[in-house]
Amino acid sequence: MENHGRFRREVATWLADNLTGEFAGVRGLGGPGREHEAFEARLAWERHLAAAGWTCVGWPTQFGGRGLSLAEQVIFHEEYAASGAPARVSHLGEQLLGPTLIAFGTPEQQRRFLPPIRAVEQLWCQGYSEPGAGSDLAAVSTTARLEPGAGGDGGPGWILNGQKIWTSLAHVADWCFVVARTEPGSTRHHGLSYLLVPMDQPGVTVRPITQLTGTSEFNEVFFDDARTEAGLVVGEPGDGWRVAMGTLGFERGVSTLGQQIGFRRELDGIVAQARATGTIDDPVLRDDLARARIDLRVLRAHALRTLQREPGPDVAVGKLLWAGWHRRLGELAMRARGARGLTTGGDLDEWQRLLLFSRADTIYGGSDEIQRNIIAERVLGLPKEPRNTEERR
Repeated sequence: MENHGRFRREVATWLADNLTGEFAGVRGLGGPGREHEAFEARLAWERHLAAAGWTCVGWPTQFGGRGLSLAEQVIFHEEYAASGAPARVSHLGEQLLGPTLIAFGTPEQQRRFLPPIRAVEQLWCQGYSEPGAGSDLAAVSTTARLEPGAGGDGGPGWILNGQKIWTSLAHVADWCFVVARTEPGSTRHHGLSYLLVPMDQPGVTVRPITQLTGTSEFNEVFFDDARTEAGLVVGEPGDGWRVAMGTLGFERGVSTLGQQIGFRRELDGIVAQARATGTIDDPVLRDDLARARIDLRVLRAHALRTLQREPGPDVAVGKLLWAGWHRRLGELAMRARGARGLTTGGDLDEWQRLLLFSRADTIYGGSDEIQRNIIAERVLGLPKEPRNTEERR
């Protein structure tokens, strides 16, 4: 415990010493619904983190990480959030793809992609959701076929066709990890492959989606005979479902503890708003704010408990819990603001933006309905939900 206290002080001191000068202005910037804020400055900050060895802290040392224990990773993410440091721009590479390559990638893939992720020299996006599939990953229809001479170096390569949607940060990403159907005639989770696809090529088109907040961090991505090398399939061809599920497990890992620090800061701000507007005198609102604080502690306890196990389908519980909690928090923010929350001076304030963007929390990253199905079928062992008319009869 003494060592943990020393490490916490080390992290806090480094952040305090470095969030100054050119980086003082990035405090509190970025995050869901705000990814447009000072993107280049936040990118420079993250490369500064990398130069000091503060990216990929949980990766094993042989892959360029610090090899921190679970407790130390929790400390790092908590102190990072508590310092007001900006939202990370390379989360998808560091927290999702990196661990996936460490677990499932070939040595060649690891040597090629892990160092630039750690150095924040390559940014990644996630090609999962589709217009006709949504959160039902097994229903994807984007196809990829292996053809001679399609790899760009004269060798074989994959040719991709299809569309992805709700692709966070695709407009700034260098690469995309894509789940595509590589076995013609296959259905559901069979015949899928997990491919690494360069974004800067003629066959890839990115079109921003304007959200309720007026920002556009989500995108549509179109693949029209886009290409990638034959060796850039993670795991075996046809094994994409297993690899993709592994990625989803990593997505809901230790960084969620830092996310909860941000949630606590938002809740504290809402309480302050309620006091300033006088709405704190409403006993119903006061009780709801108290319940939100209790539920946030439950979120932390659940996250700490699940982090002690290998990622599995039960991580869906965590997503279901925090998404609903944060969506309700946006509604609490408006109640705390009172009539002031109904008007704008032309731009949304942070509480209005919280209300609007948090509506998406129960959809992106796997909708509540999909999370409940995963919990029911893969955790509780209940019968699968009928998926068509014949099955329902």
